Amino acid sequence: MTTTRALIVVDVQNEYFDGILQVQYPPRDETLANIARAIDTAVELDLPVVVLQHEAPEGSPVFAVGSSSWSLHPEIERRLAPGFHRASKVLGSAFTGEGVAEFLAERHVDTVTIVGYMTNNCDIATAVDAEIRGIDAEVLSDASGAIHLSNDAGEVSAEQVHQTLMVLLNSNFAAVGSTDDWIEAARTGAALPKSDLGSSAVQGRERFGA
Repeated sequence: MTTTRALIVVDVQNEYFDGILQVQYPPRDETLANIARAIDTAVELDLPVVVLQHEAPEGSPVFAVGSSSWSLHPEIERRLAPGFHRASKVLGSAFTGEGVAEFLAERHVDTVTIVGYMTNNCDIATAVDAEIRGIDAEVLSDASGAIHLSNDAGEVSAEQVHQTLMVLLNSNFAAVGSTDDWIEAARTGAALPKSDLGSSAVQGRERFGA
C-alpha cells in the first residue's frame, strides 16, 4: 500500500547551530545537509512540506521573535517555496502550529516524515501527537539531533539521548530510518519499515536477558 506523505521540517533555526541549544549529536552540519536533501526530494516528488519555527517573546534567551536565534537557518530559508505551509509554535508538537493539522488533512496525508530539532523535544512530541491523530510517523535519524542533558535526575550525552530515542520511537511511535532509506521509499511510495513494542521487547530480552 502506498503512503501519502508530508515532510515536517521542525525548527531548523539558528539557535541550534550557535546558541544555548546547539545540537551535539549527530553532527549538526551533517544533519543540516540531510534535512536539505529531504526538502529537495520532497519538492522533486511534489510532497506537501510544513516548515515550523519555535518562538518566544522578545527578550527571551532563545527563540525570541525577530532575533537571530529565532530565524531559520539560511540553508532552509533559501529553500522556502510558496507552496510550503509555514507556521510558528510555542509548544513541542508540530501539529500545534497554526493551520498545520488542517493543511495535512486537506491533502489527505496519512504519514508525516519528521526532520529537524530536537530529537528529545519537538521531534518526539510530534511523533506521539501523530499517533493520537491516527497519522503514521517517520523520523529520519540522520536529519535530526539531540543535546547533552544534565539536571537533578542525572546526566546523559547527546549521543545516548539520540540513540535511545531512535530505538524507543521505532518500537512504537515512528518508523526510523536514514535519509537515504527515506528517499528511496518516498520515490516508490513505500513505507519505511518499523518495529513494534512486542518484537522490540523480545529482542531486548534476547540481547540483555530477562
